[in-house]
Amino acid sequence: MARKKASVDFEQSLADLQTLVERLETGELSLEDSLAAFEQGIGLTRDCQAALAQAEQKVQILLERDGELTQEPFDAEQPE
Repeated sequence: MARKKASVDFEQSLADLQTLVERLETGELSLEDSLAAFEQGIGLTRDCQAALAQAEQKVQILLERDGELTQEPFDAEQPE
């Protein structure tokens, strides 16, 4: 179920980011609100990038085992 939660978090972050971009594009936000939305968007972008990097690492682990598809433990807390 952890995999499902991570997927939902990624999808939700991506949807939230799209909503923020749409709000910023309207030009109706004050400067202060625009800066706050931009800051939140940067955080969401980093979350999405981290989730994608983890997924890529998992795929590499699966594919690099002598051509066999075997799963190994993955430490999601590894430094980049």
